[in-house]
Amino acid sequence: MRMTRSGAVWLWLLLPVAAWAEDVPRVPPVEEERRTWDEAWRNLLRVEATTLAFLPRVGVGSSEGFLQVEPTLILDGGAEFGLNLGAPVRLRLWGGGGDAGFVRREDWDSLSDWGQLVRGLKLGSDAAPVGVWLGALEDYSLLSAHLVRRYSNRTNPDHHPAGGFLTGTAGPLYMEAFASDVLGARLMGAEVALDVGRVLLGAAQSPGGYSLAVSAVHDWGRAGGRAPSVTLAHLDATAVVLRRPGLEAHLLAGWGGRPGVGGAWGAVLGMGADAVASAWDVSVRLEARRQQGGFRQGFFGPDYELARFQSVGTEGVPLASVPLPDGSSLQAEARVGWDAVDYRGLQRHLMVSLSAEAFSWGRLDADGRVAVQLLERSLEVAVKGLGVGLGQPGARYLGAAEARWRVMEGTLYAVATGGTLLFPVGDGTLRPGAFASVGLGVDNAR
Repeated sequence: MRMTRSGAVWLWLLLPVAAWAEDVPRVPPVEEERRTWDEAWRNLLRVEATTLAFLPRVGVGSSEGFLQVEPTLILDGGAEFGLNLGAPVRLRLWGGGGDAGFVRREDWDSLSDWGQLVRGLKLGSDAAPVGVWLGALEDYSLLSAHLVRRYSNRTNPDHHPAGGFLTGTAGPLYMEAFASDVLGARLMGAEVALDVGRVLLGAAQSPGGYSLAVSAVHDWGRAGGRAPSVTLAHLDATAVVLRRPGLEAHLLAGWGGRPGVGGAWGAVLGMGADAVASAWDVSVRLEARRQQGGFRQGFFGPDYELARFQSVGTEGVPLASVPLPDGSSLQAEARVGWDAVDYRGLQRHLMVSLSAEAFSWGRLDADGRVAVQLLERSLEVAVKGLGVGLGQPGARYLGAAEARWRVMEGTLYAVATGGTLLFPVGDGTLRPGAFASVGLGVDNAR
């Protein structure tokens, strides 16, 4: 079985960097050593300036406008090392009241906010016994993804932590541990998986064909605003039922609960498949779930950084304190990547990620992301959306879009973004807002 890798997946590589040539002419040893060093260390320098507006809805507050300057430095040290430094600095143009500073205070008013300076730090790789990654967590899932699924630690617009995860392999054991905020006491968890097939049949017999995993996640509820703490645990079993070149299918089952909370449990049965070809890759998953006593799979999901303050359909009641209805659900997820020129990297002409969960008591949660590259990769357009509690009173919606158009042989680019936001406030409610920006950037990516 191909384990669900972390959604962050070395995010620093998502920035457009020139492809490396694979066919290198033979050169003398000294020149070859020099060239190997040069190719192993590549860099990208970027400066981007945009106007940015936070616009609360009518009757909620006044608008605020900022000039946003975002310097970026990327060092690419090959498969084992990568570093991406940079953060948006928002300089006030208007609004905010008389006590508002020149720099937006909410972006830097806690220790956790300084974590945004590290956008990505990679040490090690999937092939290494130990790997470390630090930076923003976007669409992150913890291995089996039954506790942490498609999670983002930046959904709260006033909280900008650096998260991270650690992976390790020792014989038939594989482990992944993560923290949503490496500078604060927040969401932490780990999952350990045992390759049962390797233990019983040996390393050469169907590696990864049968596995057992246990995971636990705890939210301390301190950094990024106070909220109730919560702990969840889950046990998973997976069996590969079909394995062919470029295709794998598996069945899964699991059970979870909330330690210390009687009657809070959940069970899951499902199937999944992964297909990979020269120009595309597809991953699909379908699960039937049962939840009781306030437990649910995917508890720490894309909406969690808002739901920890106010759950959908409630007024100031956090998710950890809401008695979720008992019932069942059907969850489906699909990821598709396609590239016309077969780059075999993270860059794709088309990337689609969709997820939906329908509950027996009339609720629907859905989120998705679509990114396309057009005009010989000169134009990049990305759209994402999130809907939580659809079909219920107080449903929550968030959406955003971004477009980047490169001109002057790719050195200069124009960027435009826009979308909606929700700001947690002191009384446990969420203040709706919106943002829009246009600007220019320059880098040496091409």
